Amino acid sequence: MKTITASLSILFLTLLNGGAMANDLIKTGQWVYLADRVMGGISEVNVYELEEEGMSFYRLEGNVSTENNGGFIQLRASVSFANSEKEGENLKGVRLNVRGNGETYYIHIRTNESWSPSDYYATTFIASEEWQMIDLPFNKFERRWSKDSTLDPKKIRSFGIVAYGKDYVSDISVSTLEFYY
Repeated sequence: MKTITASLSILFLTLLNGGAMANDLIKTGQWVYLADRVMGGISEVNVYELEEEGMSFYRLEGNVSTENNGGFIQLRASVSFANSEKEGENLKGVRLNVRGNGETYYIHIRTNESWSPSDYYATTFIASEEWQMIDLPFNKFERRWSKDSTLDPKKIRSFGIVAYGKDYVSDISVSTLEFYY
């Protein structure tokens, strides 16, 4: 299975293809973290770049609160897969190496067709206490506004790892992020 690997760094999501830089294939922006405070919520977020036993990873932690119409914290980057088709194949999904506190987390993907902040494609996964590789095929992502819409990888413009929707303590670490064919 072919992959495009994202190495998590403090400033940029660097995407690789077969070990070589793929700047002509994928353009990325900086990782940013945010909470529902941008819309009046009271959730708290912290992001750390850490290393443990030679493995670098990001840790997203905080208090997710649904008070004041809130309820999310997020680590997000801008990406573009506009020219990602390879040998007639489109990207099929995303693979993460994660660990956490046993809670359910989300991947939110916005596309060129997503004009509202509340319009995105999403899927969930559980981050167990042990590191695990999780495959999330794009055909499992559902669009929040239109359940019959299909995610087109060529239209992806941002990718977020999100703690969302209920009152809880978030604690998730991500060491690997790969998009696969």
